[in-house]
Amino acid sequence: MKSHPRPISPHLQVYKLQTKLPPLLSIVFRICGAGLMVGGTFFFLLWIVAAGTGPEAFEAVQNFFGSFFGYIVLFGLTVLVFYHMCNGMRHLLWDTGYGFDMPTVRKTGRIAVGAAIVLTLLAWIIGLSVYG
Repeated sequence: MKSHPRPISPHLQVYKLQTKLPPLLSIVFRICGAGLMVGGTFFFLLWIVAAGTGPEAFEAVQNFFGSFFGYIVLFGLTVLVFYHMCNGMRHLLWDTGYGFDMPTVRKTGRIAVGAAIVLTLLAWIIGLSVYG
């Protein structure tokens, strides 16, 4: 009997994530949570510390957030918040025992992505029309 070399542990290269929505959404959900934890906390603390430091520091941070790069950062954080929230609701449904069959998993995954996109765009359209 000839044995074939097999990987010692599973690697991401083995899976075709581009064709399988549920594992891809699961990985992105975890990345979004980590991104919110790190990025959201950093920018929130930057803003709070600047506000406590004085008007010059606060104005500098506000100018950064109002710049093109600041808008990109804030838009990215908004996408993370809404995707994490929508997929978190999906996980809450799973906690009740609903939606474990594959057609429902795929359908709710698409709904979560679509809702995150729509909510992000709505938040930015409304925010820029009111404050922009």
